[in-house]
Amino acid sequence: MPADVKICGLKTESALEVALAHGADYVGFVFYEASPRNIDTATMKKLADKARGRAKIVALVVNPDDVRLEEVIDTANPDMIQLHGEETPERVAEIVQRFGRPVMKALKVNRTEDAQNAFAYAGKADLILFDAKAPQDRPGTLPGGNGIAFDWRVLEGVRGKIDYMLAGGLTHLNVAKAIRMTGAKAVDVSSGVEARPGEKDPELIRRFLQAAKAANQAL
Repeated sequence: MPADVKICGLKTESALEVALAHGADYVGFVFYEASPRNIDTATMKKLADKARGRAKIVALVVNPDDVRLEEVIDTANPDMIQLHGEETPERVAEIVQRFGRPVMKALKVNRTEDAQNAFAYAGKADLILFDAKAPQDRPGTLPGGNGIAFDWRVLEGVRGKIDYMLAGGLTHLNVAKAIRMTGAKAVDVSSGVEARPGEKDPELIRRFLQAAKAANQAL
């Protein structure tokens, strides 16, 4: 089967329509003010209404409190919450219980030990997203969407043991190799389909979806 694909950081109807037209399985919307992909809940509601029933709608938040989660859920009604901060397994379980929505937990990795942290979230998060850990000496890094890849071999110890989505520096040029090396059943892209930070490129979206969908078919 082809890999599921998430196009994250969507801000406009035109970019959303390209993603949906070319087979995106998940569409992600960012609620993090420091990100160039940040949108407000009203914009997400408008975009989510266009995507509903065509792809899974994901709201990305970073270390949210309950008030923020209530605002996002009540306004935009996402299918899934993506936690992209330092949320503990206990906090993830609390969010799932309180809000009754599936949760994707992002974990930043650059070594085998980082990937092993995913086991602490078993039975709590519905899906793990492995993203690259940004270098500490790199200024201006965000919790995600930095366009940084990591050594995919560090996932060998979790392959086949947990469900995960792969992110971090993916583009239409390397996504097929990433899927083949990791066996990832789902991939996530944001900066890799942008002309500049926060501005999606329709052609890059199309190329990424085409490459990702073809990759797993060849396995």
